[in-house]
Amino acid sequence: MSEKLKPLKIIHIGLCLGVALAYFFIGDLMHLELDQVSFDTSSLAYLLIPVVAFYISKFLYKQLLSNVDRKAEPGAQVSAYQTACIVRWAVLEGAAFLILFLKAEFILFGVLLILYMAFLRPSEAAMERDIQLFGN
Repeated sequence: MSEKLKPLKIIHIGLCLGVALAYFFIGDLMHLELDQVSFDTSSLAYLLIPVVAFYISKFLYKQLLSNVDRKAEPGAQVSAYQTACIVRWAVLEGAAFLILFLKAEFILFGVLLILYMAFLRPSEAAMERDIQLFGN
């Protein structure tokens, strides 16, 4: 089973490293000054990006896994789990890039999204647990 998850693990590492490198080079993390960030009403929409991305990614993940039959063969379960994970990571990655390019002052929230995405590492135990929790 772990051999079937190997491509998903490679995709996960690539996505995390790609976004992290983009933040490092484009976001100029070395010269990050947190005291210059101002929170006003116009910035509220940018603050909502990571929160909305978190909930949308979680909702889509659960929704895609709810279509999986718990008694299906492992190959079908792995395929559904891969799709759900990739959709989840795509939403988080997109939100991180939105923050980076639209409002670079809130780059810290994008870094938090990247860290969260890194903690969503695929594993056989996580797949079995999530399919049992959310599957039919």
